Amino acid sequence: MTEVRQATIVRETKETKIRVALNIDGKGDSRINTGIAMLDHLLSHIARHGLMDIVIEASGDLEVDQHHTTEDIAICLGQALKKALGNGKGITRMAHAIVPMDDSLAIVALDLSGRGYPVIDESVSFKRKKVGTLESDLIGHFLETFAVEARMNLHAGIYTGNNDHHKAEAIFKALGRALGAAIRIDARIIDDVPSTKGVIES
Repeated sequence: MTEVRQATIVRETKETKIRVALNIDGKGDSRINTGIAMLDHLLSHIARHGLMDIVIEASGDLEVDQHHTTEDIAICLGQALKKALGNGKGITRMAHAIVPMDDSLAIVALDLSGRGYPVIDESVSFKRKKVGTLESDLIGHFLETFAVEARMNLHAGIYTGNNDHHKAEAIFKALGRALGAAIRIDARIIDDVPSTKGVIES
């Protein structure tokens, strides 16, 4: 495939200003500045383990709380992924990943179906109000919003784990691995859409 699959999304509201540049045929490089250090860290795992290049510049009303900034980043990243995939010709489409990190084991399964449907298991929960600098309840919300905007089915769960940092990191590593596999081009169907419908719904 000679065409580079990439997209840039800009979103400006009274609450946030977000720019996301995504190259899904990248090498795993990232430059991420959200104003929330732990969110930067987690998002870098999507890039690294999905072999996508991601640039995110975000400013928001963090003096209120982290909700608007985190949500709008998920919106933009999801929209960028959908745009970069185009008509979906040649993609593997469905994939999953099971990722351990010390005491934690995270599972992500997804389908780039064109239909946004998140199922975030209740196991994606945390003991503390914050994981590092990130409000922990926003992790599940980020995953839900990202799935809806990327128009993908996303199932995510944490099978085991005690340490909140390990649990959060494992789920984002698993997301990266699953995305990297799902967006991969299968040479056998390079000019075809992987659907019996002949199109991926949008």
